[in-house]
Amino acid sequence: MPSSLMSSTQKSSTSTPEKDLLQEQAAAMNRMYRWTRHVYDLSRKYYLLGRDKMLDGMDVNAGDQVLEVGCGTGRNLIRLAARCPQADFKGLDIAEVMIEQAGVSVRKNQLESHVELVCSPAEALFDTQIFPETEVFDTIYFSYSLSMIPTWEQALEAAWSRLKPGGELHVVDFWDQSGWPKWFAGLLTKWLSLFGVHFREELLEKLKSWDVEGKCRLEISSICRNYAYHARLKSVSESMQIANIQDSSDS
Repeated sequence: MPSSLMSSTQKSSTSTPEKDLLQEQAAAMNRMYRWTRHVYDLSRKYYLLGRDKMLDGMDVNAGDQVLEVGCGTGRNLIRLAARCPQADFKGLDIAEVMIEQAGVSVRKNQLESHVELVCSPAEALFDTQIFPETEVFDTIYFSYSLSMIPTWEQALEAAWSRLKPGGELHVVDFWDQSGWPKWFAGLLTKWLSLFGVHFREELLEKLKSWDVEGKCRLEISSICRNYAYHARLKSVSESMQIANIQDSSDS
């Protein structure tokens, strides 16, 4: 798969509140990262904790299709692609400047043959005119991106719709810092909010509800005393979901 650039947010000129919000988000991300993208990876390694542990724990095999939503500079994709050279990878990001930066890194590491980059919001995964219905993935992950996406619920649902039965979805992101002093948690929360980053308790509740409904098997692990969390969701087949519903109704 050759590395490519496209902007699905510009596919249609028809304006809707949803499209306007996505375009505003794209513009905001492009402004934020226009210059900082060049030092992004150097700075983020000090506070985006748990990313490598999540990546190293992924069960990625030859022939697998892997998707990162909010791929940024491509740092995570490159790490995975180097470890699993016989898998294929796709990275989505709404910020064109980040996709450009990721493209530079992909080419530098000579990974163009199996890393594809797409400038697109996650919600575009619902659109079969942009992403064919047959395009599904064995592994999908969000690395510190859902906390920055205003339409996080739609982004999560769109990604889930592209996961193969038996596939895995991973989320690593900021938690509530409940294991840290209150002054630290308050300071971090205020600082992150300056960049549009917010811990979303309702996101974790949604993931837990999917587990209760039998939609997936969920594991949540704490990173550095609840500084962050890693959620691992194993998709179950439709037949398993039906069996789970029957079991719950019989009990």
